[in-house]
Amino acid sequence: MTILRPVRADDLEQIYRISLVTGDAGRDASELHRDGKLIGHVYSAPYVSLSPETAFVAEDFEGVAGYIVGVFDTISFEERLERDWWPALRETYADPQGDPASWDADQKYIAAIHHPSRVPAAIAEAFPAHIHMNLLPRLQGQGMGTGLLDRWLTNARDAGVTAVHLGASADNHGALRFWGSRGFARLEPPFVDASDPTAWFGQEL
Repeated sequence: MTILRPVRADDLEQIYRISLVTGDAGRDASELHRDGKLIGHVYSAPYVSLSPETAFVAEDFEGVAGYIVGVFDTISFEERLERDWWPALRETYADPQGDPASWDADQKYIAAIHHPSRVPAAIAEAFPAHIHMNLLPRLQGQGMGTGLLDRWLTNARDAGVTAVHLGASADNHGALRFWGSRGFARLEPPFVDASDPTAWFGQEL
């Protein structure tokens, strides 16, 4: 039996692992990284640490196997990351040098820690909340993603959130189909630059 529940601090290591094994456009990224926590440092752990009230997990008999994290105010959260999350990591990881074209996967994520990208302003203004969600393969296709999403969106509506966005890898075709079937519309210019490699989605609540 799988249960959906609010995140706990002791879930963090399992969430780091899920981030890694789904981190290559939905596939296992373990072979790409020497440091298995880098993806989680960017995409999941800060939410668990700084906004646990907007994070939920799916847990089965083997442990936590899926999560959804996010925040209601993207712009404020980006400012909080700069104040409360990135500084300690920047002390741990040296900013990569040299030609970015030669960087490996670890170096690219470390560069993102030192120089985090911001959500396009037009998206953050029109769809102020955002989410990240990942499931291990053993939970996929069982309605757990929909359950986590419904839980998060209900929480957001109750808090007065008007719209939410997310960014997905354009190579993760399963994720693109999922979000499109759950009420999210693919965002096009003028919300995004046509050259942006991220697939952005938005939904009004």
